[in-house]
Amino acid sequence: MSCAIHPSILSADFVNLETELARISNADAVHVDVMDNHFVPNLTLGLPVVSRIQQVSPVPLDVHLMISEVDRWAPEYAELGAASVTFHVEASAAPIRLAREIRQRGAKVGMALRPATPVGPYLDLLAELDLLLVMTVEPGFGGQAFLDVMLPKIRRARAAIDGSGAQLSLQVDGGISADTIQRAAEAGADVFVAGSAVYNTPDPATAITQLRNLGNSHSPRLGEEVG
Repeated sequence: MSCAIHPSILSADFVNLETELARISNADAVHVDVMDNHFVPNLTLGLPVVSRIQQVSPVPLDVHLMISEVDRWAPEYAELGAASVTFHVEASAAPIRLAREIRQRGAKVGMALRPATPVGPYLDLLAELDLLLVMTVEPGFGGQAFLDVMLPKIRRARAAIDGSGAQLSLQVDGGISADTIQRAAEAGADVFVAGSAVYNTPDPATAITQLRNLGNSHSPRLGEEVG
């Protein structure tokens, strides 16, 4: 088992998205950030654009919803064929019901936590999830610096996942680079969202391979499996 790299198209050229998607065809998935300028202070893509991305993407879609009305809209993103749909627990009035609705529509379920949101109150929800996303920056904008204060939270999340026996991926999003992926992997993350570290390079495909190798080599769990 290898760690997964999900490049974020938030750092891509929005005028040439199909070309930009082709440049990351060796990624495990493409991370699609949907923002509504309410839950976070930014406005990006909506359902029609994501539907078109789904039609042309060479890799599966990992949709990250940073929107206020997530209970209403998340099932729609699963319906259009996204491989996974991640919602912020802070925006959901009924996270268990929402997780089950997403899964019923054929997508894997992710739950995201903002930096200030603790893991502890949501441990009982792990059985409903396929992925837990620990934000390592404040959600809303790409290009931010990795928050090292999130490393203990990643470790707590990994310990909780391992202790639960659930088959769950632990994703981190924000400031992931060749340097920070090492620390995040050592803390227990196994799925990494990288925007500028992929798209702000001459060869995104090579950057993806390098990040994947670094994640594998610094993960205690993956290192044991590789060895």
